[in-house]
Amino acid sequence: MAAIPSQGGSVQSVDRAFDILEIMAAAGGSIALSELAETAGLPLPTIHRLTRSLVARGYVRQLPSRKYALGPKLIRLGESATQLIGAWSRPHLADLVRATGETANMAVIDGTAAVYVAQVPSEHSMRMFTEVGRRVYTHCTGVGKALLAQLPDDAVRSIVARAGMPRQTPNTLTDPDALITDLNVIRQRGYAIDEGEQEVGVRCFSVPVPNSPSPTAISVSGPAARVTLESADHIVPLLKRVAKELSTEFDNNAAL
Repeated sequence: MAAIPSQGGSVQSVDRAFDILEIMAAAGGSIALSELAETAGLPLPTIHRLTRSLVARGYVRQLPSRKYALGPKLIRLGESATQLIGAWSRPHLADLVRATGETANMAVIDGTAAVYVAQVPSEHSMRMFTEVGRRVYTHCTGVGKALLAQLPDDAVRSIVARAGMPRQTPNTLTDPDALITDLNVIRQRGYAIDEGEQEVGVRCFSVPVPNSPSPTAISVSGPAARVTLESADHIVPLLKRVAKELSTEFDNNAAL
């Protein structure tokens, strides 16, 4: 990842500080200073100065190994951003619930996990109980696979290597090559399916939210007896329409 040139009158040091944070995140949360300088395409003294400023503010910390890692102060920012995203996405998810009768979710990728950031539950007595804030594996969930499908294959392999691919049900994919094959199908088809891979008897359809600032996905899930494979013809177009609306919301909020 080369340093992003300063644009539109923005302050170069601010751009570079955000570059550093994004490089650390892409590296799994921690990185050596020399590797950080090489990836950013900046001189080592410049990287050292910027990193020390971020350490002083609590956004970066130095590990005993002398590597630098994302700092605890980012957690508060992330939680606040997640709450805001959940607030303005719920009306769109509610539209999905009204149109399908099933639970609708939004999730983002966080490290090696998919995290649910918004949900509108179904009114059926038998419904899904995945709650906001829950972290789940990416290899065996609809939202997880829709998130992974937005990443290059080497990034996917890195995530599942660190997280593992435990078998949740007899349908769970536990081989990275099989997962990559499934992701290629998802990219071509435009949506992911959780075919009882996390929980037996549950089916989920999920699509990416295009142009989101970080990988984001929405889903509709429910008992396989109600959410049938044939219902994809009805549910998937609705998901794609709402994903497009949410993409516009991201653009509008970024412009504020």
